[in-house]
Amino acid sequence: MSDGSSQTGVTYTPVEAGYFEKRGLKRHARFWSLWALGVGAVISGNFSGWNLGLAVGGFGGLLLATLVITVMYLGLIFSLAEMSPALPHTGGAYSFARSAMGPWGGFVTGLAENMEYVLTPAVIVFFMGSYLSAIFGTPPEAQPLWWIGAYVVFVGLNVSGVALSFRVSVIVTVAALAVLAFFWVSAVPQLDLATHAFNIPPAEGGSTFLPFGMTGVLAALPFAVWFYLAIEELPLAAEEVHEPQAHMHKGLIAGIVTLIVCAFLTLTLNTGIAPGAAGLQASSEPLLDGFRTLFGESIGKILALFAVIGLVASFHTIIFAYGRQIYSLSRAGYIPTALSITHGERKTPHVALVAGGALGLAVLLVIWFIAGAERGAAFIGGTLLNMAVFGAMLSYLLQALSFIMLRRKLPNIHRPYVSPLGIPGAVATIVIAALTLAFQLSDPAYREGVIGAALWYAAGIVYFAAVGRHRLVRSPEEEFAMRQQAAD
Repeated sequence: MSDGSSQTGVTYTPVEAGYFEKRGLKRHARFWSLWALGVGAVISGNFSGWNLGLAVGGFGGLLLATLVITVMYLGLIFSLAEMSPALPHTGGAYSFARSAMGPWGGFVTGLAENMEYVLTPAVIVFFMGSYLSAIFGTPPEAQPLWWIGAYVVFVGLNVSGVALSFRVSVIVTVAALAVLAFFWVSAVPQLDLATHAFNIPPAEGGSTFLPFGMTGVLAALPFAVWFYLAIEELPLAAEEVHEPQAHMHKGLIAGIVTLIVCAFLTLTLNTGIAPGAAGLQASSEPLLDGFRTLFGESIGKILALFAVIGLVASFHTIIFAYGRQIYSLSRAGYIPTALSITHGERKTPHVALVAGGALGLAVLLVIWFIAGAERGAAFIGGTLLNMAVFGAMLSYLLQALSFIMLRRKLPNIHRPYVSPLGIPGAVATIVIAALTLAFQLSDPAYREGVIGAALWYAAGIVYFAAVGRHRLVRSPEEEFAMRQQAAD
């Protein structure tokens, strides 16, 4: 049977008996689990990654970029807080876009999110390896062993069951916040912005506050994203949440408020002590550098071991996200349906979890061994990071567009929560996401990342055009969209 194939170019395929029984999930989460999942997914951005924006924007440029990106995320999160209880499906971004823009819109949105969620854990585990290598004094050549070990452990935890996965998320998220709070309180007595935050020499035409001028603000946008990247994963947990209509929007809003506080405290207090902006601008472990300043080398290393918890929190929770994201696209036939089979007893998408982890780890290892340790580290910490940001920005733009289209196309669907920012908030998200994308496209420093993202996209589009669009399945997301289309 077809779903208007003359208009959409897709065909729905009947599935065997028991298809959805083999792809079942188990409900477990409520508000606190959702809050921990959202905050945990992002919290590593306070430990590594953000500081690379100092090299292109200085403290002032990164501060202003963070303000701009905060506005973008507020617009996005309030849009998701409205859409996710109204469309409580595991597909998240894909399902919103599918209902708003049809199968092709759903696929290109899901593909952008897929790039973000597969590559982000790879970047995080790279930073984990940098921290652990610095703490234990292992040689750079041994970093891949840290990566392999981390993937094996945390993919295994996610496969073990949704209850354990959420329980670990809560524990490591609270522990990571405790480490950050300890750092903030310890840093206050040594805070000296004039001496440390403004210690990057101004370029021609720059100032102490903006050493690279206003262009530095634009250049810092992709790195400011690291303070919030992946908070938007919460809708992917919709089918594993008790009463998503009651809890989903609350988890999203509480999560973004928590992250805003963390972002500005970390940016100010980590940069405002020695070694300052100049010393942190190329660091793979900025919080460790801060602990060294506060407590000395030996004690700083012990404290930094606790700081790894923040990276663990994000690594663990984004593994959860890519597992559900691959699962939802697979269950609906957009990608091979074998990827959506769930574990018989545990009801976790174990095939998707293993496949996504294998792909992320493979990307890391190929880059590392082809480019070598030094150049590979620079590529992973910069180019791969920007590929993840590129996928995120494209996904945000399409999700905000979906919000606007759903407001107009489906005005009468039940919305348990209505965004106070409405369409203007979604428009702000689109404008800022497009600005970040445009700067990535125009800046040679990010061009390799954009090329890599384009190749990822091209491979996905070719597969969907040749195979996937002819094998779609009437999953919950698809059924909802088709019912609404018929009623429209």
